[in-house]
Amino acid sequence: MIEEAIEIRTPDGTADGLLYRTEGERRPGVIHLTDIGGIRQSHRDMARRLADKGYTVLMPNVFYRTAKPPIIDVTIGLGDARTMKRFGELRAPMTPDAVERDATAYVNFLAGHKAVSAASIGVVGYCFTGAMAMRTAAAMPDKVAAMASFHGGGLYSDEPTSPHLVLPRIKARLYFGHATKDRSMPQEAIERFDRALAAWGGKYESEVYDGAFHGWTTADAPVFNQPQAERAFEKLTELFAGTLR
Repeated sequence: MIEEAIEIRTPDGTADGLLYRTEGERRPGVIHLTDIGGIRQSHRDMARRLADKGYTVLMPNVFYRTAKPPIIDVTIGLGDARTMKRFGELRAPMTPDAVERDATAYVNFLAGHKAVSAASIGVVGYCFTGAMAMRTAAAMPDKVAAMASFHGGGLYSDEPTSPHLVLPRIKARLYFGHATKDRSMPQEAIERFDRALAAWGGKYESEVYDGAFHGWTTADAPVFNQPQAERAFEKLTELFAGTLR
């Protein structure tokens, strides 16, 4: 498996990132969106593992407007003042419109790459980028056929920019793996989100991972839950195997 450093021109600048591909072979394309910790070894391992299942995987630096990796020291802890300040710096330029502009550039880059075989693209987001994965599917509904979110935060709110409001624009098959006791997506929000999904009427699955707390899929997270992370990976690969051709 080749890990290739890439750059993607976007309307707002140039995003750096990594592409996982095999030499001389065209495979379905998938976009792997990191959590707020950005590109680091744990997510490189996750993207490579997904690529080993038969995909060409793009992992953009979604925080390219602010910094190149390393983005943040994820071992400091969520309660640390420096960490929370850094979160604010990273989030600030990523408005819904900016995210959709980026998403369009990422999808077009991947769909047009020589290592990508199919017209249909998959996308997966973790934590902060669960919402970004939804906006990617909404921005490019004719190209994104499958979308997954794991411990995605803030997917449903009363705000006019709530991610659930993009559902009518989405054509993809969707999967949501929620954390338990997640302050960024509490049970009431999950229930309201599930009602919005049902009203949307497309193909989806939404479930809470018992005993898995926010960030459980990532090996460098303090709450890493290996059995549930393996289950999440199985659900992800099942989704892509059933939709990407």
